[in-house]
Amino acid sequence: MRYRNLGRSGLEVSEVGLGTNSFGIRRDASESAAIIRSAMSSGVTLIDTSRVYAEGVSEEFIGRALAGGVRHEAVICTKFGSMREYGPNKFGGGRKHVMDAVEGSLRRLGTDYIDLYMMHRPDPRVPSEEVLRSMDDLVRGGKVRYIGASNVPAWWLTELVWSCRANGLEPIVSTSFEYSLLSRSAESEMLPACRRLGVGVIPYWPLAQGFLTGKYGLGEGFPAGSRFAVESGTADRRMTAANLDLLGELRRFAEGQGRTVHGLAFAWLLSHGEVGSVISGASSPEQARENAAASGWVLSPDEMGEAARLLAKYPPGSGEIYYSVAGYFDRLVELDT
Repeated sequence: MRYRNLGRSGLEVSEVGLGTNSFGIRRDASESAAIIRSAMSSGVTLIDTSRVYAEGVSEEFIGRALAGGVRHEAVICTKFGSMREYGPNKFGGGRKHVMDAVEGSLRRLGTDYIDLYMMHRPDPRVPSEEVLRSMDDLVRGGKVRYIGASNVPAWWLTELVWSCRANGLEPIVSTSFEYSLLSRSAESEMLPACRRLGVGVIPYWPLAQGFLTGKYGLGEGFPAGSRFAVESGTADRRMTAANLDLLGELRRFAEGQGRTVHGLAFAWLLSHGEVGSVISGASSPEQARENAAASGWVLSPDEMGEAARLLAKYPPGSGEIYYSVAGYFDRLVELDT
């Protein structure tokens, strides 16, 4: 495992991180602990979660697994603000919610500090300065060490970064969004913005929710417990003729290098200098080790050129962007009536 600084910060993270949104939903406490132990023994330090994953159970499982002296070996990233709860001050970027949310996460994680605290989704109802000052106070109070923002468009990320600089607030060091060989719309604005601003990127869904493992075929059944089996619409979104054609070409290319398309998915993301860590879930300790091992393949210039040639044949679709800003808070109108 290799390690990188996240953006221009001094925070070092493993190139491959562990996503935990299945903990408490598709993985019980013992399975989650086994996956965490396997990942960390393979060199993984970054563990990504959120207060809304399994309604906080993911954080609880992580806290239990890290109890007993190994908490300091992990870099915990958790998030606030995503709308899974209804009612005043239950979500978003308002100061009261931010302050309440961090206390709940600290309690569930069984820790007195969070390494990286991220706004899960932006809140258009709240001035940026309010949420940023709240996060700055958390850093000054020792409850949080670094801050970030996920699922924001490039213009909004730019506003956040410059607001921090103009007001002398703790800087945004990272952002997170969907990015993979299959979903590349972020290359138009998000990646250039992160490069210019010095913000580290933590891509999620690097395997396109399992599609880039190469295990699924058109018309085939999906394994019980997999995303394709339990999440409505996921298979329809991924299992298209064009995507399957691209997968076939990527598989042949990877196998020609004595590798797998699974490894190529991670290696390609890590070839981008903006990327700090690639987070991926794991359904078993074995898969956690397989994900971690992907840190070992550094694409050569020739391999990068061939990958670029293949991808150019399959441009990103117009419906790929997953910033979740437009329309995300429209349900507030329904709640207020």
